[in-house]
Amino acid sequence: MGDMKNLNAKAFISMLVIFSVLIWVLILYVTGTELKVSWEALKHLPTVVSIDTVLWLLFIKWGWKYNLFHKWLVPFPCLEGTWEGKLQTTWINPETGNTSRLIPVILVIKQSFISISCVMYSQEMTSQSYAAEFLFDRENNLKKITYTYRSIPRATVRNRSVIHDGTVLLEVIATPFRVLRGEYWTNRKSTGEVDLKFKSKELMQSFPDNLIPQAEEQSNPSERV
Repeated sequence: MGDMKNLNAKAFISMLVIFSVLIWVLILYVTGTELKVSWEALKHLPTVVSIDTVLWLLFIKWGWKYNLFHKWLVPFPCLEGTWEGKLQTTWINPETGNTSRLIPVILVIKQSFISISCVMYSQEMTSQSYAAEFLFDRENNLKKITYTYRSIPRATVRNRSVIHDGTVLLEVIATPFRVLRGEYWTNRKSTGEVDLKFKSKELMQSFPDNLIPQAEEQSNPSERV
C-alpha cells in the first residue's frame, strides 16, 4: 500500500487512530448502536477497516500531492511535470581552452507516492533514470533528489558522444520559485551543473523545437556532457 518511509510515521499513526475512531463513532450513530465497548459495537470494526483502506488508497493515488499534507505528514514535495533549464559542462575543449556553451534541456519527472522517475531531453540525447530517490536533511531543512541514468545520444552524433551512465544530484528549492539546482557526473569523466525551473504539469515526451539553438550556436552541443 505504499512505503512507510515516505511518511512521518508518528503523524500517520496519530491521524489513522483519530480517523478510525471518528468513523467508528459515526457508524454507531447512524446505526443507532450504543456508544460503548460491546459486541454490537465491535461488529462494525470491519466496516471501519474497509473505509480506512479506501481512504488510504485515495491518499496514495491523489491525496499526497496536496500541500495540506506536506511537511507534517508527507516529507517530499510533488515534483511531477516538466522542468526547463540549462546544463553547463565543466569540460574544457583542449583546442580552444574554453568550456562548451550552455545546453538547453528539459527534465520530465513522473512521480507517484511510492516511486519517481526522471527523463532529461536535450537536442541530441535522451537520459532516462533507472534509480531515483529523495534525500532529506531535516536538521538544515534541505530536500534533494538524486537519480542515476543512462544517456543515449541520437545515432547521428555518436561519433562524438557515446552512450554513457551518470548521476544527478539536485537540490529542491521551493521558494521564491520552484527550482531544481545541482550537478551531475558521468562514467566518461565529465561533470557539470544543472539549473531548472518548473515549466508545467504536462509530461512532455521530446525536446521542444522552441528550445533548439540557432544554427550558428550548434557546434557540438553534446560534446563531453
